[in-house]
Amino acid sequence: MQHADIVVPQGAQNLVAMQLIVEHVKDQLKQRGFNFRSKLLEEQSNGEPLPSCVCVLPNKPQVQGMHTMIRNKETKRDDFVFFTNRLSCLLIEHALSFLPFEDVTVKTPHEQAYLGKRFTGKVCGVSILRAGEVLEPALVAVCKDVTVGKILIQTSDTTGEPELHFLRLPSEISRYHVLLMDATMATGAAAIMAIRVLLDHDVPQENILLVSILASELGLRAVAYAFPHVKVVTSAVDKYVNKHFHILPGVGNYGDRYFGTGTD
Repeated sequence: MQHADIVVPQGAQNLVAMQLIVEHVKDQLKQRGFNFRSKLLEEQSNGEPLPSCVCVLPNKPQVQGMHTMIRNKETKRDDFVFFTNRLSCLLIEHALSFLPFEDVTVKTPHEQAYLGKRFTGKVCGVSILRAGEVLEPALVAVCKDVTVGKILIQTSDTTGEPELHFLRLPSEISRYHVLLMDATMATGAAAIMAIRVLLDHDVPQENILLVSILASELGLRAVAYAFPHVKVVTSAVDKYVNKHFHILPGVGNYGDRYFGTGTD
C-alpha cells in the first residue's frame, strides 16, 4: 500500500466510501475543466531545439522521397502502403540501434575472427490502435518471432479526451524492451496514456522506445516533458497542430489511407 493515494477500509465493499470518492473525483474534473489535449495546443513551437530524448531519422534524399509519396493526397493506396512499409523498415531499424548491445566475436567461414555486436535483451512491440498497426509489418520483418501487443485509445465523444478501451500486452512485459508504435503523434496525448499503461505494468521508462512515422514538435515536447527517459524515434517532425488536432502540413488520416477505410 506504499504507492496508494488513498486507503479505503473494507475496500470495494465499503459502498458509501467508494461513492463519496467517485463523486469527489467527478467534481474535481468538472472544476478543473479536464481538457488535456486543448491545453497542449497552447504550447505550440517557439523555435527551441527538440528535447535530447528525441531522435529523427536522418533526412536523406530517399527519406524525403518516401515522405513526398505518403504526404501527397493524390498517391494511390497501394503506393501509400508500399512507401509506408519501406519507410517503416528504415525507422524500425534505426530505433533498434538504441537497444543495448554487447561485443561478441565469431568465426567466419574462412576461420577468421570477426568482432561484432549482439543484442543483450528481449524486445517486443506494442501498437497504439489503429494506426500503430501500420508499423507492425516492418517490426515483424526485422525482428524474428517478435511478440506484438495492442492498446486501443480513442477520443471520448463527450470530453474530447483520450480514453483507454482495450489492452492486450505480452506476458512478463516488464522484462522486455518495448517498441511503442503509432503512425503519427499530434498532441502526444495518446502516447502519454499508452506510456502510463506500460509504466503501470512495471516497464521502466528506459526500456520504452516510442516509434512514430510523423510527429509534431508539440507532441514530442509533451512526451519528453512527461517522460524524459523515454526515447522517441520518428522519421519527420512537423511544426504545427491545428484546432482539430491535425498535424500540419501532415499526412492526413494515416489509418484510413493505409487500410483503405476512408471516404474518397
